[in-house]
Amino acid sequence: MTVAPEDLLPLALSRPHDAITAARSLLATEPAAAAASIAHQASGIGFRQLGEVDSAIRELRQALRLAEESGLPEREADVLATLGATLGRAGRSREGLARLDRAVELSRGALAGRVLLRRADVLLVLGRHQEALDDLRLAISRLRRSGDQVWEARTLNYRGFIHLARGGTRQADADFEQAGQLYAAAGQEFEYAETRQNRGWVAFLRGDLPTALQLLEEAAQKYEGVGVVWPDLTIDRCAVLMAAGLTAEALTEADEAIGRMEPGGVPATKRAEVLFTAATAALAAGDQATAQERAERARRLFSAQRRPWWSVRASMLQLEAQYRSGERGPGLLRQVVRTAGRLDELSTAEASAAHLLAGRLALSEGRARTADRQLELAGRLSKDVPPPVRSAAWLGRALRAEARGETRRMLTACGRGLDALDEYRMMMGATELRARTTGHGAELAELALREALGRDDARGLLTWAERWRATALTVPPVRPPGDEQLISDLAQLRDVVQRLEATPEPSRSPSLERERRRLETAVRDRVLRAQGNVSAAVEVFDAAALHEALGDTALVELIDVGGTLHAVVAAGGELRHFEIGTLAAAAVEVERSRFRLRWLAHGRSRSGPSLEVLGARLGAAILGPVQEVLGERAVVMVPPASLQAVPWALIPALAERPVNVVPSAAMWLRARQLQPPADRRVVLVLGPGLTAGRAEINRLTELYPKAVVLRDGDATAERVLHELDGAWIAHIAAHGTFRADSPLFSSLRLDDGPLTVYDFERLRRAPYRLVLSSCDSGLAKPVGADELLGLSSSLVPLGAAGILASVVPVNDLATVPLMAAVHDHLQAGRSLAEAFALARGTAPEDAAGRSFVALGA
Repeated sequence: MTVAPEDLLPLALSRPHDAITAARSLLATEPAAAAASIAHQASGIGFRQLGEVDSAIRELRQALRLAEESGLPEREADVLATLGATLGRAGRSREGLARLDRAVELSRGALAGRVLLRRADVLLVLGRHQEALDDLRLAISRLRRSGDQVWEARTLNYRGFIHLARGGTRQADADFEQAGQLYAAAGQEFEYAETRQNRGWVAFLRGDLPTALQLLEEAAQKYEGVGVVWPDLTIDRCAVLMAAGLTAEALTEADEAIGRMEPGGVPATKRAEVLFTAATAALAAGDQATAQERAERARRLFSAQRRPWWSVRASMLQLEAQYRSGERGPGLLRQVVRTAGRLDELSTAEASAAHLLAGRLALSEGRARTADRQLELAGRLSKDVPPPVRSAAWLGRALRAEARGETRRMLTACGRGLDALDEYRMMMGATELRARTTGHGAELAELALREALGRDDARGLLTWAERWRATALTVPPVRPPGDEQLISDLAQLRDVVQRLEATPEPSRSPSLERERRRLETAVRDRVLRAQGNVSAAVEVFDAAALHEALGDTALVELIDVGGTLHAVVAAGGELRHFEIGTLAAAAVEVERSRFRLRWLAHGRSRSGPSLEVLGARLGAAILGPVQEVLGERAVVMVPPASLQAVPWALIPALAERPVNVVPSAAMWLRARQLQPPADRRVVLVLGPGLTAGRAEINRLTELYPKAVVLRDGDATAERVLHELDGAWIAHIAAHGTFRADSPLFSSLRLDDGPLTVYDFERLRRAPYRLVLSSCDSGLAKPVGADELLGLSSSLVPLGAAGILASVVPVNDLATVPLMAAVHDHLQAGRSLAEAFALARGTAPEDAAGRSFVALGA
């Protein structure tokens, strides 16, 4: 590969592999000292871009020796600047700055601008932001006068980082955008990728996670195109994933990055930053020991590199891990207060969180004055900070007001903090992101609930429980119209899964398994990048409207406050509060009941506790005294997310009455307002491999002679979705799979493969009434503060007024008469919950009738 010497240096930053090859070709011709110096410098830059820092420094020292031999001061200055910047990034900042200072003395004009930029880079790493900004201002002026657009772009890129360090996201984004335009015009592919990454980081700092994910994905593709693995991208992606509540994914990505860090293969500065990121991810995932170990390694590296802005942050991470491990006491309080003060001095974003931790510790130690001061500092609000940061500031104010006994101020702060998170949530189009990010508001909601509980205020308990429950399901997911790539990926995924399932497990192709994982990642990543609807209004719960809508029905909302289960009963225009017992005891009885139902569904021995005994225990643990006040009313149950898989029909007090189950009272109100479609279209679907399901569908075709029937090869994903869209009644008999590891890949098996939640979310409107005669179709995974992700829960915001689904595996044969009876009663004009209640009394198999729940209204 032949490249002119003057073209080698731009090539090194654009396509480092090609530059190294071209430099070697040039050196093989034994050029003069100046040209040889350029070749070694280009190789050094290329190796640096590829993470091979030791090789880079060796090449650059050789380039400097040759530059000195050439007798050209400008050549010497340029190499000195590159070597100084590389040493600085390798953690050898003292030697690096000395080299750069000498390069500044030797340089003039445009060269001086390039050298100043590289000195600014090292100053930025060291956290000396004002000095770096001063250098960059001079550099931009000199480079613009000389017309050097590539180096002007580099200077703008670095100035963007200075603006970010000072909180100026708008100025930073403008600099990164302008730099990107200049790089694109010059064909600088690698550096253009950097500007996409940098703009993604700005979007993250503004709280716009979908845009951040989109831009970081674009950057990843650009880096891959030039053959570079870039540690900064891992650092940024982990931060975004953690903000989105995807802590397991962040930890996995950080662990993989650590595994790639061979000695000498990654600059020491980046090694320290990756370790810091990995420690943060471990802390977010609840692994305090790993977080402390990695934070200590990072702190030592930062200290050796003379980077106080980073080392103090690593120290704070260690203290946070100690606190979460259960450590308390005056010693820890002193350390946190001292570290929080240093973070303030260094103007870091973590300062407020540090003061918040100090305030908590002071409260636990009875140090009221210290707590008040630290929480005051934690509650400072700044302009242009993302919603989660504002919410954390309001949490500091709420805790301070609670400590002072200022109830009204505390509740106002809780409301304002949750308002900020509503704004954050509405930026996101993906249900999963909206659900997971609600975890940021859990403590604010808990504070308000505790206050209402202390006053035995049933209305306050219900209102605050509704304020932060199932909020992700209040609006439908956002999908780009006709997202052909998403549709294609889902179709390929169905094909791959079908081929895997057709092969015995020991004989399955590893390449097919890898392709399945790749396609699942592609689908999920694409959906997570969907933009939200920031103009959508956040609904306010109205207790009066609830009473009016209930009529003769009773609503029971179960609320977890500090591990104790409480119930608010709305009936007859009144609200009453009951304490039930511990959430842990209720969860045990739920699992016992579900285990027994699974056992019976598989036709195993009937020895052991009867369903009646288990139901009575379940009722006592989950409803307690509420069972005595329901009268003859129909019931709407609103459990917390952690109790979403309850077989409610097993409880004797509920066995003979209609019971609707909903994630929130507000969602029940919305579901009641849904109008059935004018077109009374009925759709019946039979998936493959269900012998009993065929009898079930045959029976239903007699009830609905005009129904659209899809089976025997016609039940394909696209055909089923087309017919389901806006249907009046739909009944799907198919094998169901719940994916606890990734709940939105929970599915129903159709003729061409699995129909996932991501497929269902493409519906413009879900069927008005939907019966899912499938195992585990009513299961969902609790995430965030009090949210659910699963097959049935995803259909509620899409317009399904009622869904009948199972919370355990069911016996296919026993389900046939139950389903027939349900539809008989629907034909007679009953609601779905009423039809299910009446069908339970006529079905010959108790276990099947108690394994389903009626969701919605």
